[in-house]
Amino acid sequence: MAVSPQVFPPRKRRPSAGSFVSPNVSDRRLLQSLLFISQEVSSLPPLGCLLRRNSASIIRKVKLLLVLFDELLRNQSTCFSPSAALCFEELYIVLQRIKALIEDCSNGSKMWLLMQSESIASTFHELNVDLSILLDIFPAKDMNLNEDVEELIALIRKQCLQMKGAIVDPADKILRQEVLKMLDRIKREIVPYHSKLAEIFDRLQLRDSTSCRDEMESLEDEVQNQTDEKSKSDIISLIGLVRYAKCVLYGASTPRITGRRRKTVADVNVPADFRCPISLDVMRDPVVVATGQTYDRQSINLWIESGHNTCPKTGQTLAHTDLIPNRALKNLIAMWCREQRIPFEAAEPNDKVTRVIHNKTALEATKMTVSFLVNKLTSSQSTETANRVVHELRVLAKADSDSRTCIAEAGALPVLVKFLGPENPNLQVNAVTTILNLSILEANKTRIMETDGVLNGVIEVLRSGATWEAKGNAAATIFSLTGVHAHRKKLGRKTRVIKGLIDLAKEGPPSSKRDALVAILSLAAERETVGKLVEVGVVEMTSELMDGLPEEAVTILEVVVKRGGLAAVVATYPVINKLASVLREGTDRARESAAATLVYICRKGGSEVVAELAAVAGIERVIWEMMGTGTGRGKRKAASLLRILRRWAAGLDVDMAGGHSTMNVSSTRIMLPG
Repeated sequence: MAVSPQVFPPRKRRPSAGSFVSPNVSDRRLLQSLLFISQEVSSLPPLGCLLRRNSASIIRKVKLLLVLFDELLRNQSTCFSPSAALCFEELYIVLQRIKALIEDCSNGSKMWLLMQSESIASTFHELNVDLSILLDIFPAKDMNLNEDVEELIALIRKQCLQMKGAIVDPADKILRQEVLKMLDRIKREIVPYHSKLAEIFDRLQLRDSTSCRDEMESLEDEVQNQTDEKSKSDIISLIGLVRYAKCVLYGASTPRITGRRRKTVADVNVPADFRCPISLDVMRDPVVVATGQTYDRQSINLWIESGHNTCPKTGQTLAHTDLIPNRALKNLIAMWCREQRIPFEAAEPNDKVTRVIHNKTALEATKMTVSFLVNKLTSSQSTETANRVVHELRVLAKADSDSRTCIAEAGALPVLVKFLGPENPNLQVNAVTTILNLSILEANKTRIMETDGVLNGVIEVLRSGATWEAKGNAAATIFSLTGVHAHRKKLGRKTRVIKGLIDLAKEGPPSSKRDALVAILSLAAERETVGKLVEVGVVEMTSELMDGLPEEAVTILEVVVKRGGLAAVVATYPVINKLASVLREGTDRARESAAATLVYICRKGGSEVVAELAAVAGIERVIWEMMGTGTGRGKRKAASLLRILRRWAAGLDVDMAGGHSTMNVSSTRIMLPG
């Protein structure tokens, strides 16, 4: 058999620090602590389907110890000898370890518990031995205990001595071997027998879709608790098995009802250092360039691949293009996201080698799951069933790159097109979000662009989707597709795409507006697309949004101005005044873009534009303040702007010396919906 019983390393315990430290308190307080922890352990139910005998036995012994501690507390003399005090301190540590072990086994994954049943049974035995040793040296004769309590201590000691070794229920051993055999069969691309799969999951009390989903979450937590790649790979095999069984045995599931919208980055104030200077979004994979500046890997890669050899923030020439991971900052961002209860999605590696590729069992389980779901979706006659299956594909497409590959290769895209219509809003959202999640994989971008009906379906959802969520995710899909230069040019030629994005940016809620704006920003990287953007009203749109979303609006306006939209911006009366307002009240990033835009407009637009800016009350003071407190680039642009105003005031020609653009417009981050 390819998978041997010894492949799984001992299960890692995760007790709290207090589990191994005795309280430094008086004798009476120590007894009270012992009584309290014994009551906590006694109230714990024995483990359910696995290791029940081990847990029940040790809980029963702790219940008997309760009588001892209660009797000692009734005794007014609670000043113990040093040996007795030491014994009680050690007992406290053992009881904490017992509590931690039982709770950890109860709250963790059942599959992983089964794989680790022998090592956990050994841990229970070790605790029994420790308890027996402490009772052997316990000075009962010196404690003035009544005969019943002394007999009780002898009984507990006798029960401990009867445990000759670690005990694993024979049924648990057989079940473990059956799971290992099933994993081996999956690895050899043999579909598991339905009846055997149902039997295993029934014995593990995984009897519905919800319990399987909870089990997968527990296994995913277990992956994070492991340090070696082999352990992680083994657990991922189990995740693949549970996911397959959930779909085959209990059908695809609907989303959980949480009662409130999931919190996103858009709902909180993000620390400036956590934002990428290029995309203005929270960094997923921060890296340091040769100048010492930090950017998100995806953004700076696209910047360099576009032919730039300068640092976007400082304008300095890069001595080399090596990118050094900023792990410290990445950890800080992840910690902040956890504190804010915001999902943090680390960037996936660019290469095809992901966690599932290293694990053939998990990969084959994913293929089997996808094949089952796509076949079921193809033959589905019920809208409710179709919605459940598409939602399952949506979740799977978010999991990892190999799941996205399997779904696309199984022919899911043409099937999903049928469910992009507005007749069922939930189904439409699930379908377009599945396509969005699939589009994150580079190879799938081309599949989406070339598969009949898929791109047109996404565009129709963008223009006339049944919900804002559907429209927003369609916009996010458009943005994802623009990551490929050829696709960006093709999408930029489609008036329906441009108009749909601008309409969404004008009318949608904040989250959908942002989805539309990042797509517009990416499309604006192509000079020929800027003309279409201007025709459809991008300047008026950014002017309207400058009050509510100044960073995004001003960034787009800067790009449009520098790529052929100058005349349209100059002709739009409120723009100069609004840019001046952003200079006065915006964030550092917004002020930086506003200053850069004004410098370009004033240099290229002539003295009338400069006069309009000079007429803004207090503008010189605002520029002076920015020269002292802005970002590095912002300070330089503010100085240029002040120089232009002073030359105009002196009756001289406006400084026409151009500067190098340091703005990238082709990258920002996608927050995958759940």
